[in-house]
Amino acid sequence: MADSEWTRIFANYAGDLKEGDTWRLEFDDSVDPENTNPGWRRYIKKTSARFKCSKCGRVWASNKAMVVFHMHLSYGGGIAKAKPLHQKCKTCDDGPMEEPSVSSANVAILLENLVEQIRVKCYNESMAKKPRHFRSFDNQSPHEPAHCEACMQGICPKS
Repeated sequence: MADSEWTRIFANYAGDLKEGDTWRLEFDDSVDPENTNPGWRRYIKKTSARFKCSKCGRVWASNKAMVVFHMHLSYGGGIAKAKPLHQKCKTCDDGPMEEPSVSSANVAILLENLVEQIRVKCYNESMAKKPRHFRSFDNQSPHEPAHCEACMQGICPKS
């Protein structure tokens, strides 16, 4: 995953937040989808992503790739932490959980929606705008809950 692409796109959208506030995006594997630290807000969104098994090389697409965000506003700015959830290859018995690869277009949609959530949850703005929807894959394969980290954590909309 190209962290720098995500942070660049986020900085572009977050630049429109309250003047004088600076926001940054960090990736944090310790983000807990179920619990936030005091003063933090949570946002969970699904998107489309591709995964590649590092063991057998199999590639698959999923329209159920989940990303958990935690956001916190303090004096002068804020932090948004991101944790993209992993999936495991269904053909490898002991294959590892793999990171999603999200297209630039879907990263932009995710982060635009995140900034809208920051406006609502951290600045108490009311937003009439509906969230943009990700570009999905024409995927006929069934979702595999036993191979989905979001399902294992009970936050997948399919579980």
